[in-house]
Amino acid sequence: MRLLKRLAASAVITATAVTGTTLVTATTASAASYHCKTSSASVDNPAYSGPVSDNYNFDVKLCAKRSGGYIYAYAKISFEGPVWYVNQTDTLDAARFHLQVKKSVSGSDPVKKWANYTGLEYKLEHGNTLGNGSYTTGTIKYKAGSGRYLSDGFIQLNWNKDGKGYRNTYFSASPTV
Repeated sequence: MRLLKRLAASAVITATAVTGTTLVTATTASAASYHCKTSSASVDNPAYSGPVSDNYNFDVKLCAKRSGGYIYAYAKISFEGPVWYVNQTDTLDAARFHLQVKKSVSGSDPVKKWANYTGLEYKLEHGNTLGNGSYTTGTIKYKAGSGRYLSDGFIQLNWNKDGKGYRNTYFSASPTV
């Protein structure tokens, strides 16, 4: 049997004897799982009032985890859009997902860190042939103190020809971690 000379500081070692042989398995202690919540919203294009459906139907999964003194947060956005929006780059002037890490407190939860993910616009304008698609944001990393934290966020759509700028669509925050 060989001796293990080095072990990663973040590894947990499990040894199991199987017919005279020792199997060693390493898993990282920082492999905490994300806690997620999915919610939905339907958004109508305010610049169009014709007879054909023009709504985007969104499912947003907001996720957070605590690991190694940090909070990690991300969002996965799935959508069903009108087929006639596929490859139409004049439906939206801009679109983004505004992701936040918040500290859970009594009353309004203060935002501790945030980021805007503009890759959502391209995905909305270039869904599959049925107008559907998905987009996953990057991950925010925040050095956490004591207390509970969560992931929150909203979609911001700036529709073409409506003159209103960004309009926010809100979703349910992740569970606290």
